Amino acid sequence: MTADFARWRRVAWASAGLASLALLPAAARAADPAPATVAGAPVETVVVTGRQLTVETRIDRKVYTVATDLQSTQGTVADVLAVIPSIDVDADGVVSLRGDSNVLILVDGKPSAQFAGAAAGDNLQSIPARDIERIEVITNPPAQFRADGAAGVINIITRKQRPRGFAGTLQASAGSGGRSLLGANGSYSGERLTTTLSTTYRQDFKDRTMASDLVAVDPLSGQPTDARSTIDERIRRDVPPVSLSTRYALGDHDSLGLDLARTGRAGLRTYTELNTEAVVGADPTNSVRRRSSGHDREVDGDERLDYSHRMARPGETLDVSLHHLIAQEIEHYDYANDPLIPPAPTYLNNFGFADVHETSEATLDYALPLTSTRLVKLGAALEQDDYRYDAAGYNVDSVTLVQVADPALTDDFRFRQRLAALYLSYQASSGPWSWLGGLRGELAQTRARALTTGLETGQRYARLYPSVHVDRALDDRSTVSVSVSRRVARPDPGSYDPYVDREYTPNLRSGNPDLKPQYTRAYELGYSFEDRRLAATATAYYRQNRDSATDVTQDLGNGLTLTTRTNLARNDSAGIEVTANGRLTSRLGYSASANFFYSEIDATALGTPGLQSTTGVNAKLKFDWRLTAADSAQCTVTRTDKRLTPQGYVSAVNIVNLGYRRQLAADLAGIVTLSDAFNGQRYDSHAVTPTFTRDSLRVIRGRIVWIGLTYGFGGTSKDKPPSFDYDQ
Repeated sequence: MTADFARWRRVAWASAGLASLALLPAAARAADPAPATVAGAPVETVVVTGRQLTVETRIDRKVYTVATDLQSTQGTVADVLAVIPSIDVDADGVVSLRGDSNVLILVDGKPSAQFAGAAAGDNLQSIPARDIERIEVITNPPAQFRADGAAGVINIITRKQRPRGFAGTLQASAGSGGRSLLGANGSYSGERLTTTLSTTYRQDFKDRTMASDLVAVDPLSGQPTDARSTIDERIRRDVPPVSLSTRYALGDHDSLGLDLARTGRAGLRTYTELNTEAVVGADPTNSVRRRSSGHDREVDGDERLDYSHRMARPGETLDVSLHHLIAQEIEHYDYANDPLIPPAPTYLNNFGFADVHETSEATLDYALPLTSTRLVKLGAALEQDDYRYDAAGYNVDSVTLVQVADPALTDDFRFRQRLAALYLSYQASSGPWSWLGGLRGELAQTRARALTTGLETGQRYARLYPSVHVDRALDDRSTVSVSVSRRVARPDPGSYDPYVDREYTPNLRSGNPDLKPQYTRAYELGYSFEDRRLAATATAYYRQNRDSATDVTQDLGNGLTLTTRTNLARNDSAGIEVTANGRLTSRLGYSASANFFYSEIDATALGTPGLQSTTGVNAKLKFDWRLTAADSAQCTVTRTDKRLTPQGYVSAVNIVNLGYRRQLAADLAGIVTLSDAFNGQRYDSHAVTPTFTRDSLRVIRGRIVWIGLTYGFGGTSKDKPPSFDYDQ
């Protein structure tokens, strides 16, 4: 398989290199016809799907409209992302693109406090998705996007179009397990002012089980021991996000925009943990039950001020943006520990932490149309990221309740990163050819300080990140494309902290102050076809990763393991992704995708002999059925295949979602959804090393029924309610 992979890699390098070098001069020599324009600027959309389909292909991205998806009405952001081709979301809300979790998630083209840092996964699974209009998937991002996110960019576009005058919607839903959802948004759209206020109150509940089985040789007795741990956890949360968006036209050429958002989540988290240890084949020699009860709370703030100036020349614009975001997470837990074997009195302790991630950013973007078919963009950005983490734990006397600080649970960590960036891009079209090329330069400086131990590390590096996209229309219905880019994945700030996290003993975790950023070279060759009833694409890709960060687990003895972050020398992947959207009948539409992938890991530096590789298929299938003029139904099936890790693999996962909508009146709709109908969120991971083997299991009881109503009011022209529109 290694020889085949190397041969495939040489073909990819040659194809991408020849295409990017040979196609550009040919296009440059061709005549310049007068293509369609928008305000004097070239149209960026190369292929737009049939008018009833929900995906369009542009020269640098795919755009998926999700307003008609039933999960977007009552589900979370994670529910919506999970049905998009190329995107996978695991049980913890971790998002990956074609199997790579180094994804940059943006909201309206800007970073969001909700989706940054260690709590991003929880927020994805908590924040309602009803205000999302479309999702942009950009696997080879152009120069105007930050170079972060080696796997690519997911840009979440919120709803902007509002009816004239005053309008709004009200929503109420009830879900199984005591879940509930209340939402409202109101808008005003006038000649100069457009304002939207949106608020939601969501009560959510998560029930999950985690188990691990570690077999290792005891260093003292020389006998194989079996350490088992099980955790039954329940999390109940209140999520009350609120946002305000205002746009004001100062005149014919100038406008101001202000966006304010506050997202919070808070609730009770309880779990019961049982840890046992025994010689393999014998009765347990040690057993402890741990009961935990505590609260986790996060408050995120997001403020953005935009100024836009349209100059006298059509399409020439200047945009300036100031952006500040902050994510604050505070958690505290009390523990009661019951030694069962050998029996002993119960002992108490507690643990709490606070982490704050703050980002300030200023950007400037300038667009200049040279002709009706040629557009230049340039810009600059300055960014500062500050992160701090403070933790403290105490042992508590069970009689007097006097607390004594535990030094092993004390940590003070600080991190600062500064980025300066410049970019230039050039987009043009000529006859059947379209191309977009750009270069982005970034200077990064980081400083990490573990105040508890006095350890201090830092990095300073400058890199160039080129990107090239070339499309050629073969005829009115089909297009071929090639793209090449270089990206970076910078470690999460908390990944640098060497502190050992003991929240889920005996499976400990810590960071690595010597982590390096990952660099990725990505190559794609694609074909797309579109007619009135079908839109289909096929994309071959190859990704070459260097110094990618991964988790590695080691046995500490006494049933304890420690998982840390480290860099892999090489981690390459390749595959072919196919998608299709269309109609089987006049009332039945479908969307299907499959990613046939091959991945290879070089983990020899971590003690694993030779190269490891795997193949698999990630697939998604969605049916939208228009039963009557008032009734529609939806079924979504997703499969995430086995994933390779440096020490083993994670098993496949299959999930089925169902939905039904009935238009009760012109302004009123009833919706019923069933998420994860067969409780398919079962994640088995297996690790085999020379010193131990470990099997781990996470089970999320994700079968959730939602029943709700949505009511729209106001406006001189009402928002069109979400529906499934197919030609009759």
